[in-house]
Amino acid sequence: MMSYVSLDTQGLKQFVHDNELGEMQAMVNAADDELRNGTGAGADFRDWLHLPTEYDKEEFARIKQAAKKIQADSEILVVIGIGGSYLGAQMAIDFLHNTFYQAQKAADRQYPLVVFAGNSLSSTYVHDLLELIGDKDFSINIVSKSGTTTEPSIAFRILKKKLIAKYGEDEANKRIYATTDKAKGALKTEADAHGYESFVIPDGVGGRYSVLCPVGLLPIAASGADIDKLMAGAAQAEKDFADADLSKNEAYQYAAYRNILYRKGYETELLENYEPNMRMFAEWWKQLAGESEGKDQKGIYPSSANFTTDLHSLGQYIQEGRRFLMETVVKLDKPNHDVKIPTEPDNLDGLGYLEGKSMDYVNTKAYEAVVAAHTDGGVPVMTVHIPQEDEYTLGYLIYFFEVAMGISGYLNGINPFNQPGVEAYKTNMFGLLGKPGYEEVGKQLRTKMAKND
Repeated sequence: MMSYVSLDTQGLKQFVHDNELGEMQAMVNAADDELRNGTGAGADFRDWLHLPTEYDKEEFARIKQAAKKIQADSEILVVIGIGGSYLGAQMAIDFLHNTFYQAQKAADRQYPLVVFAGNSLSSTYVHDLLELIGDKDFSINIVSKSGTTTEPSIAFRILKKKLIAKYGEDEANKRIYATTDKAKGALKTEADAHGYESFVIPDGVGGRYSVLCPVGLLPIAASGADIDKLMAGAAQAEKDFADADLSKNEAYQYAAYRNILYRKGYETELLENYEPNMRMFAEWWKQLAGESEGKDQKGIYPSSANFTTDLHSLGQYIQEGRRFLMETVVKLDKPNHDVKIPTEPDNLDGLGYLEGKSMDYVNTKAYEAVVAAHTDGGVPVMTVHIPQEDEYTLGYLIYFFEVAMGISGYLNGINPFNQPGVEAYKTNMFGLLGKPGYEEVGKQLRTKMAKND
């Protein structure tokens, strides 16, 4: 069965024998049972599985109304969050809008500029963001389950202060939208106290799987994108990828093939594209893959490359470096716009043979040439073909990778829905910063660092 998004595995022929996919079926069946029936680890965080069809319709309507208000009263929407609290929204906005969306004039863009904060501890970034906002009308969408994550909490304090200084506290409260826990946490408490309009991060949806809930939907809607079509694409994918039969489920095929390759020593996966506005899609995918699979001293390492740009930097290593790489290309089959290569009488650049052809034709031939070269060089390549760049396609593609990562994690004996490792650096940071309750950690770290000096 061909799905709306199709998986091309021609670039695996010399790396995977014909029988190997079928040999994975029993393991895929077991992984599917763990995922669908909640018999696997992390079962409490599977609510994303049915988000495309079982989302809160009343809240969805409120998201669209909030987006209209932001569009009417704000030139800029600042989304404050880190990890899954911003990556999905930013990748979707990049995917769905003009490549130079951020540089467009407000009149040409027609909708608010959506910018992101709280995803680093860079003081220069925050300073420059405040400068960008200047005297413009703006609103804030603070996204945090707890309300106490360091990076977004610092950014929220700073931007909230600017909002209050500009509008006064009462009006500022109407320009703050909180996406948080439904019942508990510091941000929920603050939102209730000040009357911020609030949206719920469902209990059973982890950050990296949250783009199709209010976490991603409010910023995406505010940017002018059609979230009804986004959810429709995801809903179709939910239907298409429900059967565990590998001959019928290309998302499961992708999960199975990457595990076959991983067991053969291909331990790093490069997600590649040929469209600059898909760079953030790769960043979203890297969190989805890395946090889902990188634990218990195993897992495929997720990396990315943007072609043809990175062929002029990484291409040499991919072609002739150590043989531990596999590639997954997300290939756009029909660009939103195409450009013909003009004629020049003197032909000094030697491009006469391409005159009259389109840039997308050249881009596609480059992709075909790269697959041939890399497979010859010992790198397995899979391609996920997407027909176009629009909301329906993106919703479908999001679900494709989400369900694939759930299955892939179970195939490798991993809980795909927790991330215990991210707490280690936070504990150390809190100790060094002197956060109450972490004094002993800080003392031990300072002693250790002094010895190392």
